[in-house]
Amino acid sequence: MEREGARCSAGGRGKAGVVCEKHAVRSRLSARFVQPACSHPYCAFPLNKRELCVWSPAGQPLRLLGHQHAVSALSFGNKTEPLLVCSASRERVIVWNLAECTRKEQEGITPQGIIIGTLLGIVLYVRFSPDDQQVAVCAENRIYVLSAKNEAILAELNGHLAPVTAAEFCTWRRNVLISVSEDRSFKVWDYSTGLLIYQSGVLTAFPLLSLLIDEENKQIITGCGDGQLRIFSLITDHNYRCVARIDLKKEQEKFCNKIWKSGKESGERKSNSKLCKTDSVRPEGPVETSLSVLLIEHCDYSECFCNEENIPYTLNTSYFWIGTSTGLLIINLTTFELEAFLCYKDYSGLSIQFAASCALTKKTVNGKVLCLITSMFEDVIAVLEVNLPALMRSQQSGIFIRASEKSLSVIARCSLLPESPLCKGLNKNKKESSRKTLGVKSTVKDQPLVFHYKIKSSGYTAAPRMTMFSPNTNLKKNYISKQKTSVECTRKEYPLESSPPINREREISVTCKPTPISCIQYSGDGEQLACGLVDKTILIFNANLTKTCNVFSGHDGAVNSVGWSHDKKRLVSASEDRTVRVWSVCKNEPALILGNGMFRKAIRFVQFYFMDTFILLCCGAEFHLLSFHVDTTKDDLKQYKQRIFCKLIQKFPMASTMEITSLSAVNDFYSYIVLTAGSNRALEVFDLNEGRSKAVIPEVHTRSVHQICQNKGSAFSTQQPEAYNLFATTAVGDGIKLWDLRTLRCERRFEGHSSRCYPCGIAVSPCGRFIASGSEDKCAYIYEMHSSTFLHKLGGHRECVVNVGFSPSSPQLTTATLGGKLQLFLP
Repeated sequence: MEREGARCSAGGRGKAGVVCEKHAVRSRLSARFVQPACSHPYCAFPLNKRELCVWSPAGQPLRLLGHQHAVSALSFGNKTEPLLVCSASRERVIVWNLAECTRKEQEGITPQGIIIGTLLGIVLYVRFSPDDQQVAVCAENRIYVLSAKNEAILAELNGHLAPVTAAEFCTWRRNVLISVSEDRSFKVWDYSTGLLIYQSGVLTAFPLLSLLIDEENKQIITGCGDGQLRIFSLITDHNYRCVARIDLKKEQEKFCNKIWKSGKESGERKSNSKLCKTDSVRPEGPVETSLSVLLIEHCDYSECFCNEENIPYTLNTSYFWIGTSTGLLIINLTTFELEAFLCYKDYSGLSIQFAASCALTKKTVNGKVLCLITSMFEDVIAVLEVNLPALMRSQQSGIFIRASEKSLSVIARCSLLPESPLCKGLNKNKKESSRKTLGVKSTVKDQPLVFHYKIKSSGYTAAPRMTMFSPNTNLKKNYISKQKTSVECTRKEYPLESSPPINREREISVTCKPTPISCIQYSGDGEQLACGLVDKTILIFNANLTKTCNVFSGHDGAVNSVGWSHDKKRLVSASEDRTVRVWSVCKNEPALILGNGMFRKAIRFVQFYFMDTFILLCCGAEFHLLSFHVDTTKDDLKQYKQRIFCKLIQKFPMASTMEITSLSAVNDFYSYIVLTAGSNRALEVFDLNEGRSKAVIPEVHTRSVHQICQNKGSAFSTQQPEAYNLFATTAVGDGIKLWDLRTLRCERRFEGHSSRCYPCGIAVSPCGRFIASGSEDKCAYIYEMHSSTFLHKLGGHRECVVNVGFSPSSPQLTTATLGGKLQLFLP
């Protein structure tokens, strides 16, 4: 059987033009586990026992003879002039010059190749070096490095305990070769000396089948028989540590759920339901389809979509094709998430539904790539043409249907609307404040007449003196001076090019006995640090952790959240006792207590909002917007009675969730955006100027989000205001993700820390270059924004690091542990 010409397959609704079968042929020998090769516009595959076929859509296939046994591995060279192809069988390895072979065939002469190796054994994989001067041949348990010009063995590498399945040359390290094997390990070799540089342990219970070196990120990606991808760092100081592990089955399920939910919201659930129930994800019956990783190849994702609408892409991001037995997947290496997938069974016109091996062209031409696959159950080979933009449109248009709308921004871009909840709250504040001011004037008018002469009283009519009432005559003067100092104090300019704080400066215990620290937060000027404890108290330390400035007690439950006001005069706290308290920093008593049956559940999070105009708190499945006012003016008769009020403006329920697990909003400048995350693993964006939900991101993490972290400092105010739209989320066992509010897309995923059971906090540095994270392994981790693996690992802790915090005014980091320890780190 040999079928020539395009045959576009019929898929589901919205799938037209995604994949087209360009050529199909039945081989005379089993090509089931052969390594095929693609290099646009050529595809190479064995046709029978002695014949090698090089197919091109432009002309007749080129058939090459030279092997006496079945060809088991093929590979194209990296250069186009001349374009070389290497074919290997158990008795010889041959390098062919395609241009020369084509010319000889046109002249009626039988093309001849250069034999570079003989009797090496069963060859499973071949690969050219970047300059096409050497060829790596994986034969059984050994790796041979051969000259591409003549028959010469340059190196023989022994060490694997099972057949070697793939080997790649490192492009930026001279004479370095990396190999993977069925012995479930990878090895790094110096093939010029034949020495082993590094060998991994046993990574999995399944054999490693595929390998790719990512030059841009200095990483290697390995694929194994159970559908797992593992990414290792090749940076010198990282010691080949594992950066991330991707479960392709779970990623497919998560991607389908995202499409299904987006289709449900946009009224297209029916059209997308078939895609979400493909057999490649969750087949019917007791047997689960295998997702063996047959191929990992570069994908020219961004070049295809620079002019496409509603298909977002991220610059400076690496994308990769993953070839499996059931289809093709596109993985974003920055976020480790699935961008799209193509299942062979969804297209009825394809000759092959289950692949045994595959190959892809590295570059796209007019948005299309060639894919060569061999059948698992028949001796059939097919050449497919995949339309990458059409594939993305068929799946991503529903997810990013809001991309054409006006993008969201943390920084307020318009004035308050008349019907805005914020506007209503501001009007209430003004009315209440004016009413209180009028009350003060009326009490002054009702005062009895007092003569302003110093007449010494006998004290006969005076009330008896009480020691419990000893007024501080300097209170007003001191209070005003403190207010003036705090208002006039300006925030220090944060050094944007500072080094990360990695040197431990100090460690203290917050109490005399081990007490878990539930939350920490720096004041806006970085001069003080507030710590909420499980023992119902709140402690205030100076920035150097050398002095305890104040202790607040009064809650009847563990303190869940603390937040500073913008003017640094007040602190707000929430507790398991279902109360919220507003504290004055210079006093030990709360200025405001919200409770007494107001809330049915514990308050998980609370903060000041809109430049100290409002209070935001989350309780259950909704968050509350509260307007409050504290009148600090005092008359002579009521100088110890504060006039304060707090009113509920509006409740905002989060859709389809049982509880809000995290909330975040900016208070240092006017912003309308509030971010919430729920137990349904979704993240919802609210615009309080419009008083409604603006966007929902489903399946943010595999578990519910533990914390949302924004950069709320002023380091970007003059240089990078767009960086305010970046925020980070974290969940137990699912790492850290960096999101862009404007596109509602994950920009990067950070892995490497060990928090599998206990929720640990994160923090973003004011310069926007670093993210810090706590961990269960008694360490804190610091990441750079442009790298997915950690930059520094801060040890020395004795318990789980549950919270971290960057100072907003200087490059210092404070970590808090489950045992009640605070550690200060400096650059």
